[in-house]
Amino acid sequence: MAKINKPEEIFPDITEDYRKIYGDALISIILYGSAAGRDYRPGKSDMNFMIVLSEEAIDHLDKAIETVSRWRKRNVATPLFMTESYIISSLDSYPLEFLNMQKENILVYGKDVLQDISFEPRHLRLQCEREIKGKLLLLRERFLETGGKSGMIKKLTGESITAFVSIFGGLLYLKGVKIPPSRREIVEALAREIPVDGNVFMNCLDIKEEKGKFKSSEISDIFKAYLVEVRRLWEFVDELE
Repeated sequence: MAKINKPEEIFPDITEDYRKIYGDALISIILYGSAAGRDYRPGKSDMNFMIVLSEEAIDHLDKAIETVSRWRKRNVATPLFMTESYIISSLDSYPLEFLNMQKENILVYGKDVLQDISFEPRHLRLQCEREIKGKLLLLRERFLETGGKSGMIKKLTGESITAFVSIFGGLLYLKGVKIPPSRREIVEALAREIPVDGNVFMNCLDIKEEKGKFKSSEISDIFKAYLVEVRRLWEFVDELE
């Protein structure tokens, strides 16, 4: 399959495919995540779509199996299928996920169901704390499972940092700061607002994006500093009102 250089290249085709399946029951198609912003890397980044259906159509996902499978061969992730009522009723449970979708998305077709949603700060703060603490425990566990091998530590760093950048966006929202469009700008903004070392998270992004070469000892030192900064982060969030 040909590499997709720009997500916009596939918008007409993917819209036509889902319109053929669901017709007027298709409410929205929204591209969200890195593919909708500056961090898209052709051939490497997944393309994540939200498909919003009517209440009746959501019970007929089997109609989309073949289409989903065909698009996955072109690096399009399995879409999130949901309804408008699901979105509204989930803002207290998953504010961080919907905040990040709202921050970085492109309306491909239909109604912009993300435009006017808002978030209760207490729900968002609680999820940020829960996510940071849970991910810190997981990072410690998986670090021990690497056996100290730099290649595995490097992989763990690259796989985990994206999730933390999403949390950083939530923390900036709580501080009343507009969330910047790129990962690195988000880290820079976080370091200005919260007492953490942004250089550590920048190094993690360098590892993920394969920018520069790191010695084995450097990889280990970066990861240990990473754990320290994540711990400092949850201590800050724990006291955040």
